[in-house]
Amino acid sequence: MDWEKYGFVISSNYRKKVIISLSDGPKTPKEIADETNLYISHVSKTLSELQSVGLVLCLTPTLKRGRVYKLTTNGKEISKYIKRRTNN
Repeated sequence: MDWEKYGFVISSNYRKKVIISLSDGPKTPKEIADETNLYISHVSKTLSELQSVGLVLCLTPTLKRGRVYKLTTNGKEISKYIKRRTNN
């Protein structure tokens, strides 16, 4: 586990919600926004932040609209840890 990246994620409710949302599988920003009740602009900014530290990957980078994002291996590890800690 990369604890620096874990700390980065849990220091923001937005980052935590987006990571948990993506743990179910690849999604568009709109799907994440609908699921988390966050504004789509916040979701897009959060996805950019998570992508810059290597926790999220864009599967359709050439599209302007309808981009699809998924968790990287590190992102999946962090999401599992967060889920495990919040279920107890």
